[in-house]
Amino acid sequence: MKKNHSLISKIKRHDKLDLVVNVIVFILAIINLFPFYYLLTSSVKSSAAIFKMPPDWWPKTFETKNYLDLFTGQPAFRWAANSFLVSIITTIMVVICASMAAYAVSKLDFPGRNAIYMIFIGALMIPKEIFIIPLFQIVTKFHLTDTYAGMILPNVAATFGVFLLKGFFDTVPDAIRESGKLDGAGEMTVFTRLVLPIVKPGIGALFILNFVNIWNDYLWQMLIARSKSMMTLMVGTASIMQEISPNFGYKMAGAAVASVPMLIIFICFQRYFTSGITMGAVKE
Repeated sequence: MKKNHSLISKIKRHDKLDLVVNVIVFILAIINLFPFYYLLTSSVKSSAAIFKMPPDWWPKTFETKNYLDLFTGQPAFRWAANSFLVSIITTIMVVICASMAAYAVSKLDFPGRNAIYMIFIGALMIPKEIFIIPLFQIVTKFHLTDTYAGMILPNVAATFGVFLLKGFFDTVPDAIRESGKLDGAGEMTVFTRLVLPIVKPGIGALFILNFVNIWNDYLWQMLIARSKSMMTLMVGTASIMQEISPNFGYKMAGAAVASVPMLIIFICFQRYFTSGITMGAVKE
């Protein structure tokens, strides 16, 4: 009886602890979602209502004019298409190049492998703002300004994907690769048919992180886009602020529209992203 009573007491304490933890997690979730809520509500307010103190947590009037001006007075659909095209093509190319490079560094034995990987790691420590001027000069000499290639190609050379995916490839047993070799499969077949499907969570995580990074990129796209038709959504929304008026309602509306594709991408790849966060961090 005493053992049963002790067990029941432990279960009750555990349930109380779970309840407290769930309440804390719920409160933290609300806090993290509040900026997004504030963005959506501010996108249907006037600029004066946004800066009103104390603020209206729920809009008294809905200013649909912010969205109407964004899509009728400006080529917002073209900007959104540019952002999606640049982001998706860049991300696909990054995934392809990074997965092949990470596989080579992780599984292939060749001279200078460790030195090359150290160069990749060292490149991550250099802020993009440091080399953006010489990079812009190179792109200008190749006449790639105001082109999709000028926006895409420099971002494909980023080394973060190699660093991220190498941890995932390291978790793949070498026996899988050796068994494929014994069956007569070539290196590319082993890579695409045997190893790559195992590291899908890492590829999903890289896809989301890189897509969001390119979608939110402002500085580089602002430097490359010279004409209004080549602007991305971030750059175009900022140009509205300069051309029309300092109306922050336009900016909030543009940011709200820009957040939709990121939410869709995250929902589609959420399963791979959540499982990929920890998979590559553990090395057996």
